[in-house]
Amino acid sequence: MSQGNDVQTYARQGFGARLELKKPVGLLIIDFVNGFADPKVFGGGNIAQAIANTVPLLAHARECGWAVAHSRIVFADDAADNNIFSLKVPGMLTLKEHEHNSAIVPELTPAQGELVVRKTVPSAFFGTTLAAWLAQRGVQTLVVAGAVTSGCVRASVVDAMQYGFRPLVLADCVGDRALDPHDANLFDMEQKYATVLNRDEALKALAAI
Repeated sequence: MSQGNDVQTYARQGFGARLELKKPVGLLIIDFVNGFADPKVFGGGNIAQAIANTVPLLAHARECGWAVAHSRIVFADDAADNNIFSLKVPGMLTLKEHEHNSAIVPELTPAQGELVVRKTVPSAFFGTTLAAWLAQRGVQTLVVAGAVTSGCVRASVVDAMQYGFRPLVLADCVGDRALDPHDANLFDMEQKYATVLNRDEALKALAAI
């Protein structure tokens, strides 16, 4: 089936409705850490460009006073929290609290008052305080950047939707080590869970509300 026919099938079945963007706005930056920025570790694909695109996004969010949260994967030093995720991807166990590869990239260093969520599974929401923290700040639209599109970004977007937030995924601020999964998951999230826009389109739409 051609891509055009695929889109028509989704539209005919009622998928892909655009979510109305509402304030207050929050920003979630998922796992932009050194290990995911490095193609020799967990990186590659378009992740480096997504990080570069997120730098001015973060500056804009701070200027606008958005609630900003970051996530990073952090396993215990003795791997006592080894789980199914790390059984599937054993290298995740190398991401410890004080390891270079687990640290957020310097150009996106969290500022005072920004939440840093430590997690051992793909979703930034599962088993963390993120949902409550965002709800306390009244967030309705959650702008999402990070890595990787097909993994931790998608899992977090699905959970954000399930918690009642309106996910706004910035297509050029999320990245994956392979472009086919990146593109496929952007399509799927747009059809079922989120609004998907490029950064500049999204900021223009948010300014209009």
